Amino acid sequence: MTDDDQKQRMAQLEAKIAATKKAQKPEARADADFSGGELAWRMVIEMVSGLGIGFGIGYGLDSLFGTIPIFLVLFTLLGLVAGVKVMLRSAQQAQEKQTAAEATDKDERD
Repeated sequence: MTDDDQKQRMAQLEAKIAATKKAQKPEARADADFSGGELAWRMVIEMVSGLGIGFGIGYGLDSLFGTIPIFLVLFTLLGLVAGVKVMLRSAQQAQEKQTAAEATDKDERD
């Protein structure tokens, strides 16, 4: 075999390998970043952590000042509001990623 034959066979082999890899490559999904379950658990954790932090701050201030549980109620409600706000922001980001992925898929199909 000559050197040119080897180069030609090597190029053909590389082309076959690239075609096989491309055929076996899985399709990218629009929800590859987060599945529905992962997103739901993330939102639950954000809500509970906001409530827990608010409860802890309120309880600590009530203990420090020796007051009735006014700070406990106030900061628990603030923690709830903060948890909902963070949860909604996460949902919005997930929606934006899904919309962008769907737009990319649509552009690729056209």
